[in-house]
Amino acid sequence: MASSNMNNRRPIGIDLFAGAGGLSLGFEQAGFDIAAAVEIDPIHCATHEYNFPYSKTICASVSVLTGEEIRHRANLGNTEIDVLFGGAPCQGFSMIGKRALDDPRNQLVFHYVRLVKELCPKYFVFENVKGLTLGKHAEFLDELIAALEGEGYEILLPYRVLNAADFGVPQDRRRLFLLGARRGYSIPKYPMPINEKTTVWDAIGDLPDADRFDALNVTDAVYAKWTTKAPYSRRLRCIDSDPLDFGYRRNFDTNLLSSSLRTRHTELSRSRFSGTAHGKTEPISRFRKLPPDGLCNTLRAGTDSARGAFTSPRPIHPFLPRVITVREAARLHSYPDWFRFHSTKWHGFRQVGNSVPPLLARVVAREIVRSLELEPKRPSKSIQPGNTALLSLDMGAAADRFSVPKDTIAQRARKKNPKQLDLWMETHV
Repeated sequence: MASSNMNNRRPIGIDLFAGAGGLSLGFEQAGFDIAAAVEIDPIHCATHEYNFPYSKTICASVSVLTGEEIRHRANLGNTEIDVLFGGAPCQGFSMIGKRALDDPRNQLVFHYVRLVKELCPKYFVFENVKGLTLGKHAEFLDELIAALEGEGYEILLPYRVLNAADFGVPQDRRRLFLLGARRGYSIPKYPMPINEKTTVWDAIGDLPDADRFDALNVTDAVYAKWTTKAPYSRRLRCIDSDPLDFGYRRNFDTNLLSSSLRTRHTELSRSRFSGTAHGKTEPISRFRKLPPDGLCNTLRAGTDSARGAFTSPRPIHPFLPRVITVREAARLHSYPDWFRFHSTKWHGFRQVGNSVPPLLARVVAREIVRSLELEPKRPSKSIQPGNTALLSLDMGAAADRFSVPKDTIAQRARKKNPKQLDLWMETHV
C-alpha cells in the first residue's frame, strides 16, 4: 500500500502518554510531524507545548478520549495517521483464570489498543520497561500482541529490548519496543546498533559549572560563553548540524545555559561526594558517581506526588562535589540544548527520567519512515519555541491553562523522616 510517490509530504504521528516529549522529538527528528500529543499531567503538557508549539497538546487521560475526539481536537479530519506511538504504564500481569488486559491496573494499555483500533494508523510503536518481557509479565505482553493482531495488525516478532547506549546515547537504558503494521503495509525492522559509543564526558564535559552562577540559585537559566569540542555535544548545542536530524530548527541562542537550577549541598555531603570513586555509589545518599569515560546509569524519575513524592537517586558529577543539573541529565539523555524542561529540579528530573531518549526514539522512528517508503526531508522553516512562562507554571496554573481539574494529578504531602530531611532538602530546594 505504501507508495514512493508520497515522498513530498511529512508523515503524521500521534504521541500517547507524551510526557515532556522524548518520543515526540525522536519521531520529529526522523521526519514526522507530531499532529497531537496526549498527556494527563498539566505540568508535562505545558512543557510539551513549549517545545512543540506546532503540535496540538491534549491534556486528558486516554481513558476518556475517543479516536474521533483526538482527530477533531488536532484538526485532522479524515487524514490518515501514519504512526501512533507511546508507552502506557503497565502494573498488573496475568494470573490463573484472569486476563491481564482485564486487570484494572492495566486499563491504560487496554485504551492504547482501543485507540489503535479507532485511529487505525498505518503503524504503531508500543514502548515499555524491559521487565514486561520477563516471567508472568511476558504473558501480559503475549495478550497485548494477540489483541493488536485481532485489530488487524502484523507484529514484528520476536519483540526486542533496545539499549539506548547502542545508538549513541551515553546511558545504559534498556526499553522494550513493540512494532506493528496494519495489514497490507510492510513490517518494519528493528534498528541495528552503531559501533561508536558516547561517554558521559562527551555529553557534559563542556557545560559550565552551575555553581559558578549565583543567579542559578533562583532561576534555571543564564547566558554564558563556553567552548564545546565533542561532536555529540556540538550537535546538541546546535553548533554543528546533525545529518540524521530531520526535525524543525528551533530559534535558539547557543549561549543560553538553561535547566540548570543549582542544588545546595551540606559541606559534609560535598566531602562524601568528593571521596567517592568514579562508577561507585556513595553509601549515605546512594548516589552513583558518574565515570567520565563510561556510561551514565539509567536515569529514573522517582514517584509523583500521588505516590509519595519519592526522589530517585541523582548521579554525582564526575569531577564536581554535587549532583548533576537537569541540563546535564538532559545531555545524558540526548536532548538538545534548545529543549527546555520545567524550571524546578523536581519536575525537570521527572520529565527527563520518565522519557525515552530522543536518539533512541529516532532510530526506531526511522525504521517506520523506511517502511512507509518515504524520503525524509529537512523542513526549511524554523520554529520559535513557546512562551517560557509555560515552564514555571505550578499544578494549579497549568490545570487552568488546559481547563482540567486541579486534582487531575493527585497531590499528597509526604511526611519525611527527620534523618532524611537534609538529603531531601538538598535534592528539592
